[in-house]
Amino acid sequence: MAGFSRLVLVVIGLMAAAPAVAATAQELYQSQTIVTGQGEVNRQTGFKACLDAVLLRVSGDQRLPKKPEMAALRDKAGSFVAEFRYRDRLGGIPVHDEQGTHDRPHDLTCIYKPEVIDRVLASLGSKPWLGERPRLAAFLSVERGKKHFALTADDQGGEPMRESFVNAAGPLAMWIVFPQTSLLSASGLDDQTLRYADMVVLDHLARKTGADKALAGSIVWSDRELGWIADWRLETRGKTYSWQVRGVSFDEAFRVGMRGAAQVLSGNGLPD
Repeated sequence: MAGFSRLVLVVIGLMAAAPAVAATAQELYQSQTIVTGQGEVNRQTGFKACLDAVLLRVSGDQRLPKKPEMAALRDKAGSFVAEFRYRDRLGGIPVHDEQGTHDRPHDLTCIYKPEVIDRVLASLGSKPWLGERPRLAAFLSVERGKKHFALTADDQGGEPMRESFVNAAGPLAMWIVFPQTSLLSASGLDDQTLRYADMVVLDHLARKTGADKALAGSIVWSDRELGWIADWRLETRGKTYSWQVRGVSFDEAFRVGMRGAAQVLSGNGLPD
């Protein structure tokens, strides 16, 4: 499919744009989950999770897994799979004690035929998102107690969050980078001013990082919520979209950020 010729896969964010890696249709129409062992029962559970994931990956619409029609589709999730494979996540580590291979965690990758998934999407009132996916630059402020900072590409302390953000982008076949500290400083921005910065300004800075669009966000730790409160903003087609999630881990906060961005950019409207 020509629309995928420049679709960029995930790379860990640096200021300079990394070489683009084209995603084939086969790479787009696949998904992955973690299962225990290779037994039939856990495989069927994995097929259900992979169906949810591939529908979101292909369409960009995070609302699909919540539709009531999904219950019946999950019951026959394996029938949609063209092929699957396992990867032992403990590969190279010998089986020990009473542990067998049925106890070991595996990555289960499911590969689907595009026409099959497209028909499932149509039955849900949706369609594939086949256009080139905009590359995103994350402009994120972080606050926990007295500690606050902007997440940048060159902040060593921010590595766990950057890695988590990249992991959130991967299942959506999207690409994300982070600005250098010097770029923010030269623009008069820090973690406090980022929260209110104009999206036009941030989109301009995003292009300097090699991205196409800015995803602006803030996450604040809340003892009351027992987790992070995350607010996200993204501008497209002359409109700024905002969404929020409360009381979650920062891993989930970044997943909500990326899924919301995919929903907006795919033309599926405001995130839940």
